[in-house]
Formats: sequence, structure tokens, C-alpha cells
Amino acid sequence: MRRADFSYVLPAELIAARPLPERAASRLLALDGATGAIRDLAFRDLGSLLSPGDVVVLNDTRVLPARLKGRKPSGGACELLLERILGDRRFLAQARASKGVRPGTRIELPTGAVAVAVARHGDLVEFELDREPQRYFEAEGSVPLPPYLAREAEAADRERYQTVYAEASGAVAAPTAGLHFERESLTQLAAQGVAIAKLTLHIGAGTFMPMRADEVDAHRMHAERIRVPSETVAAIAAARRRGGRVVAVGTTVVRALEAAAAGGRLEPRDGETDIFIRPGYRFRVVDALLTNFHLPESTLLVLVAAFAGRERVLVAYHHAIAGRYRFYSYGDAMFVTPDPAVLAARSATA
Repeated sequence: MRRADFSYVLPAELIAARPLPERAASRLLALDGATGAIRDLAFRDLGSLLSPGDVVVLNDTRVLPARLKGRKPSGGACELLLERILGDRRFLAQARASKGVRPGTRIELPTGAVAVAVARHGDLVEFELDREPQRYFEAEGSVPLPPYLAREAEAADRERYQTVYAEASGAVAAPTAGLHFERESLTQLAAQGVAIAKLTLHIGAGTFMPMRADEVDAHRMHAERIRVPSETVAAIAAARRRGGRVVAVGTTVVRALEAAAAGGRLEPRDGETDIFIRPGYRFRVVDALLTNFHLPESTLLVLVAAFAGRERVLVAYHHAIAGRYRFYSYGDAMFVTPDPAVLAARSATA
């Protein structure tokens, strides 16, 4: 597989630069991975695609205001995009500066804070801050909007680039499939007999990094922190016993669940994962996926293609473009069921 196999052309005007006034007002494209059938729906129709006994799994990560603007001693501008906090006043970040950032470089930040580059780790730089990092980013950082939105964060983004169920602080990008849910959406699903479960995957800045290798198999993912609690494992086992499906809200939930089942059965997990799901992967846990439309040649698009078939997914994307769907983080959603050939044998313990 080559990176170019996952390419498509998107008119710039279809990039959703801002959210709709109402979260649940988005459109919903339903793709049947078994047949390739496509339906044009509204997000408020999601309940019609689910059945009593299903379990919907959410990523409850909370986005940190992870972007900081600073200056090097030379006066040159430097922007930091937090990847994750390491502890002991250290953090990993993307550092954007005209001449790069080398170990030993001091970055002067708002309110007199100073971050010193300690080491490079591939595309990321490890910094030591002169104060506690999480509190500082919370106080002085701005919302880390994806670069393709091509605008500065606004006051409204503090609320809208965050799911209504966000709890565990630590992400630098939103789990965007969850942005469509209002609290009432979850209440309505529960009323129709759909269980709700949660896990955490703290999305890192690596999610914005494109695949650079021509061969897809040569790409390496950045590690991200995950927590799949025992309660979620139990909820999934219960859904299996009653014949329900496991519906992942977002590719991050897919990655967390499949990483937690890497040993052959789903188990609680608290640690890191760099799992890269691509065509040829057999899904152990997930039965359906709610997701947004993703960038060309991105690892997220590759994952969806692994689930429902590359050709069918690209046909669906071209249908969405022709139908003037809104794309990317603040855009519309897809509900995807799998190509049966990609599913591993299932049991009550997934």
C-alpha cells in the first residue's frame, strides 16, 4: 500500500472552519462496509442506526489549551504545540521556529515563563519549564485548532472544541466524532436501551503529522496515553452476551479498544499505545464506527479504510464531496459498519 492510495481532492470551501450553531445539527453519512450502500441522514438519526443492547463507547479526554507563542533570545518567534506532559516540569512539544530549536535553546513565554529545550525525540522536542506545566498551559495556552482551519482560536472554541462529556484532561486535539453529541443525545440513546461506556485516549500532537513515507507500512505512530477501565470492559462483555454491538465514537476509541485487546481478549489497560491500524488488520472488538471525514493520506483515513474497505470509503468520500458535506474537525459525520472479512472471531469477552 502506498500513501497515495488514500488520497482524494477536497474543495477548500468544504473545510468546516467553524462549528454549526448546534452540535447535533450535523449531517450523517451512513456507509455499509458489507455492500457499499450509502445513505444520507442527519446526526439526529443516529438512534435509528443503533439497537437496544448496543454499547456506545466514548473517549472522555479533555483538550488542554496546548498552543503557546514565545520567542527565542534572538527575537525569533517560536510556537509550541504540546504533545504531552512528562512530569518533573518537563513536556514534549512540536516546536515551530524559522531555524529550528536545538537542545539548550531558551524559549521566553508569556508572563515571564521560560522553557529550555532539553533533547530532541524525532519530530518532537523535550522541554523543561520553570513552573508546573499543566497549570501553566491551562492559564496561558490557546485552543490547539488544527492547522487546516487556517485561523486563530476564538473564545467560542474553548467550549466547542471540547466534547460535552470531556473529563480527563490531557489531550491536545479533540476526539472530533464526539463533538456532535449534546447531552440530550446521550440521554435519548440510553432511553432506547443503548448502553454508554467511556475510556480515555489522550490525543497527541502527532495526530496532525502526515504520513511522510511513501509506503504506508513504513509509517510509525507517536505513542499516546490510554486508559480502558474495567467498567468499560464489563460493559462490552455484557453487550456481547445480549447480542449487541460495540459502537466506537471516533478512531481514538477504536485504537484504544483494539490496543487493549492485542493479547487476544479485551482487558483493562492503563499505559501507552502506538497501534497503527491499516488494511489487513482484523478487528477484535469494534463492530461499528462513528467518525468524521479525515484528511487525505492521513492515518485516520487509513484506519477507516481498514474497517470498511479502501475503495468503498473513497467512493463514500466522493459522494460526500458531491453532496457538499462539511469536512474535518468541525464538519459532518459518518456511521460506518465493517466489511465482515475484517472482523476477528468474537466472544463475550471480545
